[in-house]
Amino acid sequence: MAEDTVGVPVDVDRGVPALIVKFGAYPLHHGGVGAIRSLGRLGVPMYAITEDPYTPAAACRYLRRAFVWPTTGAEDPGHLVAGLLRIGRRIGRPAVLIPTDEEAAVLIAEHREELAGSFLCPPVEPALPRRVASKQGLHELCEEHGLATPAAAFPRSYEEVVAFADTAHFPVVAKNREAFLRRSRPAVGGTTRIATRAGLLALAREWGADPGVILQEYLPREEAEDWIVHACFDRDANPLALFTGVKVRSWPPHAGMTAHAYVVDNPELAGLAARFVKRIGFSGVADLDLRFDRRDGRYKLLDFNPRMGAQFRLFESEAGVDVVRALHLDLTGRPVPKGEQRAGRRYVVENVDLPALIAYRRGGRTTPHAPARASGTELAWFAADDPLPFLTMLARSVRPGARHLHQLWRAHRSGTR
Repeated sequence: MAEDTVGVPVDVDRGVPALIVKFGAYPLHHGGVGAIRSLGRLGVPMYAITEDPYTPAAACRYLRRAFVWPTTGAEDPGHLVAGLLRIGRRIGRPAVLIPTDEEAAVLIAEHREELAGSFLCPPVEPALPRRVASKQGLHELCEEHGLATPAAAFPRSYEEVVAFADTAHFPVVAKNREAFLRRSRPAVGGTTRIATRAGLLALAREWGADPGVILQEYLPREEAEDWIVHACFDRDANPLALFTGVKVRSWPPHAGMTAHAYVVDNPELAGLAARFVKRIGFSGVADLDLRFDRRDGRYKLLDFNPRMGAQFRLFESEAGVDVVRALHLDLTGRPVPKGEQRAGRRYVVENVDLPALIAYRRGGRTTPHAPARASGTELAWFAADDPLPFLTMLARSVRPGARHLHQLWRAHRSGTR
């Protein structure tokens, strides 16, 4: 079950509420539930934007009110800002904004001045979240500041894809170049491993005149480890709380969200992440995914999410601080207590870890830095003091879960991945 942190003396301002901001249709989001519980257990009034009244977040006992607002994430920014301001008026006092996706994080940063009267948000440079959320923008920042990242190409036409394919070493990885195109006109459904030149060109014919993709070097799973950095930075880009962990399983396998992870001390990685963030001047909560390449001994940055990650509750300090609590403390003018991270702590996402476990056992690979035994376990969905989100998740997972299992069965029968 989830560890009880109700008794941890984190001195939050209970007069300042918080609003979970999410754009797009992804109702089964455990990160939002985790944020509601994390601050709600400390007495912070919690509000959330939900797709409908029956999401797990809406069922959370610590949620004061769900604002039902179906969006796609592709609406005009003015429409989204106006909607947030309406919600702010209904809350009735300034609230800390906690985005759960790139669209929300970018909108909040780019329209911070318009939102300032109703909400509290980090004083990040307005264009920076969009740049780090962009695969091309992040790649350029890594090159500017000397941080390792996989080799990549950004083709602007079918002919450039062909030229890349003529010299590339396969397999390669294709991703959507801009996070904001994934909901309006995605080139690929997600991180996609492409095994052959013919396979790449077949996909490229569907991408149109300007392929919105990044074609990236593939880092072999057998030669790599997946690491996570979660942190909250103040207005001067100094870390208020910084955590490191290792991802054991993800879903879909090797390319999706964290399904099973451990907190593992890694001073080298912590220092690398802190220096990079200081150089680019980021403020607020960040979720970084890096892959350690055993072939050259370097950590390579894959993703920089300018918002909390869904697995943020993996991390908590001995002082009872996670990144969401650190953000609320900082934006309300309160000090963030110092404390070492709780090494050995485990995080499990119940509805996806079982299929991930089956897939990873078939592959036969392990994560050497994962502890042999967890010092404690945080479950993404189930909590004894708040069981309804777990039950709601189960109820809403039956149909899509059965459909996904059927798709896996058909793929297995046809011999495809």
